Amino acid sequence: MNLETNRCKLRTLKACDRQGVLRVYQDEQVRRYLGGPVEEALIKRLIKRLDEPDEGRFATVIEKRTGSFIGMVSIALHHDQINEEVSYQLLPEWWGKGYGKEVVSAVLQYAFQNLHLKKVVAETQAANTRSCRLLESVGMNKETAVDRFGEKQIIYAIYNNDHT
Repeated sequence: MNLETNRCKLRTLKACDRQGVLRVYQDEQVRRYLGGPVEEALIKRLIKRLDEPDEGRFATVIEKRTGSFIGMVSIALHHDQINEEVSYQLLPEWWGKGYGKEVVSAVLQYAFQNLHLKKVVAETQAANTRSCRLLESVGMNKETAVDRFGEKQIIYAIYNNDHT
């Protein structure tokens, strides 16, 4: 996945992203609603996968002006094993500046135009009000709620206008 937004470049994850990926998975704020920081052994396995082809569904988010790694975004199979899910994790210093909305909007457009998906979902903890607002701001609507990982999760969905 290689995309550009006004302020960001989204490119395929590469081995040089290891340090940024490590930061994302170990940051307590980023992982607050995602089960907490990930153990280093698991992170090493995840990082090892950076060398594998990803079919254009995982991307590093780089801020154009500074060249800084600000997070990751992906389109991958959801827990329901039916729908594709947009997922994102940005480092806290980039929160509240519109980067999340900019990046998720671009990835949804990519999912519909390039991957020809009819529907994309996103799952977030109901307690993660910032993520809920972000998903709603890009046009996603609450579809259902589930209990998963011991917490109430909200499943959001958006449909490709060409298929509704």
